[in-house]
Amino acid sequence: MEPDDLAALLAATARQDRTAFERLYRASSAKLFGVALRILRREDWAEEVLQDAYVSIWNRASTYTPGLSAPMTWMTSIVRNRCLDWLRRPQMEVADEDGAIVEATESAWSGPLEQLEQSRDAQAVSRCLKALEGKQRQAVMLAFFEGLSHTELAGRMREPLGSVKTWVRRGLMRLKTCLSPA
Repeated sequence: MEPDDLAALLAATARQDRTAFERLYRASSAKLFGVALRILRREDWAEEVLQDAYVSIWNRASTYTPGLSAPMTWMTSIVRNRCLDWLRRPQMEVADEDGAIVEATESAWSGPLEQLEQSRDAQAVSRCLKALEGKQRQAVMLAFFEGLSHTELAGRMREPLGSVKTWVRRGLMRLKTCLSPA
């Protein structure tokens, strides 16, 4: 999302617009979680700090001044400062040796780390799909995103069945090569 768009969302958040705040969270949480995770090196701590940082962003959005810093820079400094505060706090953790606390708090909602990983995966797939030739890309996308069979693909694309099968097979081989770690 562009800095101007983030600045507009921050301005709307300052007016207590919950929808704008939700959009701001969706647009920035993965990156800010990455910042917290790099500093704290623990996913559970990073999630707690990120939640606290967004409460602060909600409460302090009216203090953001576009001329002084970019919106992401301003939010990153809040996350960074919260991380440093977290590291300075006395360590008072309860041991969860049998995993009962974690199991009691698990939810179906995907956290920021999972969103970040999904975003990276989606970007990699998109990049690799763009590298495919036109007919290969179309055949692979129709097969996997719309769930069409080879026969349905041939009908939709108005191409011979053998050609469609070849495009899908070769396209998948190229995607596998493109997506596999070097």
